[in-house]
Amino acid sequence: MPATVNHPEHAGIRPTTSTISMANRWHHALARFGVNRGGHRVEPGLYALGSPTPDSPAFVTANYMLSFDALRAALVGIDGYILVLDTKGVNVWCAAGKGTFGTDELVQRIESTHLSDVVRRRLVILPQLGAAGVAAHEVKKRSGFSVEYGPVRAADLPKYLENRQATSQMRTVQFGLTERLSLVPVEVVSVLILLLLATAAWFLFGHLLALEAIVALLAATVAFPILLPWLPTHDFSTKGFILGAAVILPFAALRLFSHPEVALGQRLVASAATLLIWPSVTAFFTLNFTGATTFTSRTGVRREIFRYIPLMAVMFVSGIVLSVVKVVGLLGGA
Repeated sequence: MPATVNHPEHAGIRPTTSTISMANRWHHALARFGVNRGGHRVEPGLYALGSPTPDSPAFVTANYMLSFDALRAALVGIDGYILVLDTKGVNVWCAAGKGTFGTDELVQRIESTHLSDVVRRRLVILPQLGAAGVAAHEVKKRSGFSVEYGPVRAADLPKYLENRQATSQMRTVQFGLTERLSLVPVEVVSVLILLLLATAAWFLFGHLLALEAIVALLAATVAFPILLPWLPTHDFSTKGFILGAAVILPFAALRLFSHPEVALGQRLVASAATLLIWPSVTAFFTLNFTGATTFTSRTGVRREIFRYIPLMAVMFVSGIVLSVVKVVGLLGGA
């Protein structure tokens, strides 16, 4: 029978608490802004939360710091063990899709931490979003531990632990405005250099093209996650095309109806080029969100990439060609 672990640090078990320090919050902020994206991780292994006994529950999570901290912060006043898998610093849901939050890693981590010598009950509680990567029957066969799937959100664990029953709400994946807004900083940072260059060009030269670039990029990184549930169509790419066209349409109209001294044909070419280039740019960057939301699947993302990336490329190149034709036409007219 396992003995109580009074000094986990001397048994290869690291102590932890439910307290989130300012240093932790600083790491969270850096992660949200995409700074050192692969560096926000904790050491894989077994952690003792509070003062656990052999009868305390054992939870499983990823070694992504935000996943680990969300779990321990939710378990205020609860003693237990946290088994951290080596997911290469990737969150539970994404790691399950990649296979690092998976059957082999879970079995290996149970064995390497000698979890069977620490807890009396052969049971581990996994987050529901990790189910895609774990074959529960294989874990049972190879390690002797049963797998129990907790709720989607760590915050619901205390209520879940009262009777080990998850309500339908606990099983439902939520992706509300708060969750969507949390994605904005890292997406803006991903295009920050482009935004800075376009902004500098706008202030220095006041060229409409620079303003169009700013609007198209902000539509993809800021407006898109906010408006996601209300944009028509199912695919993220077509949602991006629609949003891009909507925000760029005024610029296309401006190119068509302003400067009447310019030949109508040249204005039509300029307007068409605008409608080809910038919606395709917006749609391209909205594809980033397919890996950050629970609206999509691996097969769905792959299908979108193969279906729409060629279309985006054709539209973008066609717009560039039309822009060159417009410039040549203007030079020829001069």
